Amino acid sequence: MDIKELIFVDADILGGQPVFTGTRVPVESLFDHLEAGVSLDEFLDDFPTVSKNHAIAVMDLAS
Repeated sequence: MDIKELIFVDADILGGQPVFTGTRVPVESLFDHLEAGVSLDEFLDDFPTVSKNHAIAVMDLAS
């Protein structure tokens, strides 16, 4: 999957912070949650606009 399909950057959305495409959820939030020991499913419960496939694809991209 292309990075542009996964992550969107726009100066008018959260000051240009990278977000999951189609949402206002910062990608950084996913990694902050995981670093804090929060499971992926809990993250998805907190941010229902992010799909599991989308989150996994971003994690794969980061690795």
